[in-house]
Formats: sequence, structure tokens, C-alpha cells
Amino acid sequence: MSEGMTVQPDLGFIKYLKNAGGDTLKKCYQCATCSVVCPLSGDNKPFPRKEMIWAQWGLKDKLVADPDVMLCHQCGDCTAYCPRGAKPGDVLGAIRAYAYTHYGFPQGLAKLCSEGKNLPILILIPTLIIGLFWWLSGGMHLPQGAIDFGLFFDSHKDHATIIGGLTQNVLIIDIIFVPAFAFAVFAAYRGVSAMWQAMAAQLPEKSAFRPSVVQFVTMFLLPAIKEILQHNRFNQCGANRDRVNGHLPLMFAFIALLAVTAYSMVRKDVVGMFVEGMHAPLALSDPFKILANVAGIALIVGIGILWVNRSKMEEESGATPTFYDWFLIGMIMAVGVTGMAAQITRLIEIPVLAYMFYFLHLVSVFMLFLYMPYTKFAHMVYRTFAMAFEKYRESPFAGKVSQ
Repeated sequence: MSEGMTVQPDLGFIKYLKNAGGDTLKKCYQCATCSVVCPLSGDNKPFPRKEMIWAQWGLKDKLVADPDVMLCHQCGDCTAYCPRGAKPGDVLGAIRAYAYTHYGFPQGLAKLCSEGKNLPILILIPTLIIGLFWWLSGGMHLPQGAIDFGLFFDSHKDHATIIGGLTQNVLIIDIIFVPAFAFAVFAAYRGVSAMWQAMAAQLPEKSAFRPSVVQFVTMFLLPAIKEILQHNRFNQCGANRDRVNGHLPLMFAFIALLAVTAYSMVRKDVVGMFVEGMHAPLALSDPFKILANVAGIALIVGIGILWVNRSKMEEESGATPTFYDWFLIGMIMAVGVTGMAAQITRLIEIPVLAYMFYFLHLVSVFMLFLYMPYTKFAHMVYRTFAMAFEKYRESPFAGKVSQ
């Protein structure tokens, strides 16, 4: 430490790290083994050794503005080879969990999502919202005839109510989920913007280059997304190489389900306003229905593999079980299982179970949307932009100093 330099540790932050999975932090004695085995580490970037020092010193502001923390995909090599059992991977995971709360907007909701004791409230909020719309729509009954989820939010028992060219069911689903999705996107944008500004402030030189939106997307963001889709860095892992077996089907499932959702919205919300019959459920033989079912199975398989891997990691390597990890695993599993269960019970014609599972499916999907910016799911967004920032800081533009 240079003469005259003062370190002001954030003791509350250190306490948070210990409680959130970084309880072995003080075991680190700076042997640098973690930096030797980590593929992210370089001659001028002793990752994660420097992060372990900063964490021990409680330098919260430096850690939440460190892109390397977000670039880590917790392959586990640093933890596996640490001779002191300091578990740098758990420490970095705890830092990321803190960062999502630190950058979260609004702060009240971000903090609510940060602790397991709030789980009943996190479940109750979407349950009450979905339940309120179900009650207000007059749909709290079992529709007559064949099971039709298109009548879930509808006062009629045997045919759909049309309002402004849309069925009442489609209209209410739009009212519930479109604002929730838009809110999640806006909250994530606010958080990522704050993170980018904090990271840029840490650069040794202030860049005069300010890329346009097109330049940013083509030069930095798209290359980062391409690298993520290819899962290149997972192939450099040693201890937990099989994590890619869970991430790949999960990634495929989300992309496919996004495509199916977009198709359904266009079909029902746009075309359905002008062409009769477009509001009807997709037939099992419809290509997009087949894609949805395959994606649903991939979702359950992928999250199931990650569930097993996480349990194995905790059992064999002593990784700390955290709400941060298991909340997301539980939400995604709930989305997949309730969705498939609703469809199966519809096909075998058990109305009570079918509509119950459909209600639970809506609740779990709403939770996934609403809480995305504050849970481990946010890593998808923050890591993408951290990778874009990595490409920016390593480009010649970051070295252009403003006069």
C-alpha cells in the first residue's frame, strides 16, 4: 500500500459477503493459486486474487464496478484448487448478488428479492395480482365443455368474449404481462446503465470516444452475445465443465419460448383482430406448438441438470447454499413443471387440476418477469454488458484521452 493511502472498509458489506456465501473469505492468504488456474486471469489482471483482497478490505465500490466480477461464470476451478478452502467462486457469487441489489431499481423491490425470509411475500405479490384479475374478469369458474385456457379470464363458460377485436382472456393477459415485461426491461436498463458508468469511471484514462448506438451494438454488444451463445468460456472450465450441459438446453428453451410467445402475440393480438379463429389455442400439430413442447422439455431438463449440479457442488465441495442460487432454480423449475402439468392434465381432461396448474404457471411466469432484474437471472443481462465493456476497454478507443 502506498504511503498516505487510506482504506475505509465497509464492514456491513463484509458481513453481507459472509452471510451470502462468502463466509470463507478470511481464509484467503493471497497465494495466487486462484489466478493461476483461472482462464480469465492475465499478467496484468490477477483475477480473482485482487477481488479477494478488495473483498477482505471491504472495498464495495471497487467490486461492484469491476467488470471481471460479472465476467466470472463460476466454473469452480479457483475453489477446487484453493489450498486454504477460501472458495473464491462463492465470494464472487456473493459480490454479484450484492451488485444486483446495489444497482437495482427501485431499491425497495431489489432489497425484497435479496433475502430468503421474503420468499412468502415474493410469491404472494404475483398470486394476488393474478388472482385479482381472475376475480374481476368473472373467470373464477370451470368453463363448460372441453378444457380451454383461452377462457380462464372470461365470464362466459362456453365461448370467448370479444373486446375491441381481442378476446377478453388475451386482453387481460396483455394487461398483466406486457407492463411486467416492460418494467423488467426498464429496471434492467437502469441497473446496467449505472454499472456501465461505474465501470467506465474505473478506467485509468478517460476516453473521448462515445460510440453511437449502432457502433455500440455492432462493435461490442453483438460480439459479446455471440460469445455467450457459443458458450466458449465454459469450455475452458475444469472442475464444473458439465455445467454447460444444463446451460445449453436452458438457453435453447428460453430462445424458443420467446419465439413462440412472439408468434402467439402476433397471431392473437394483431392478426386475431382481423381474422376470425386466430384466438383459438394452437393445435398440437402446429409447428410452433411442437417447438413450445420441445422447449418446455428442454427447460425442465436443463434446470434439472443445474439443480443436480448445484446440489452436488454443495455436497462435495462444501459450497454454501444461498437464496440467490436456489430462488432462480426454483422459479424456472416451477415455470417448466406447471406449464407441462397444465397441458398434460388438459389433454387427459382433469379440469380442476388443469386450471389449477395453469394458474400456478401464470404466477411463476409473472415472478420470472417481475424479479428478473434482481435475481441471478439478471446475470444474463449484466454479464452480457460486462462482456461488451470488456471488449470496449480492450479496444483502441478506450485509450483515446479527451483533451
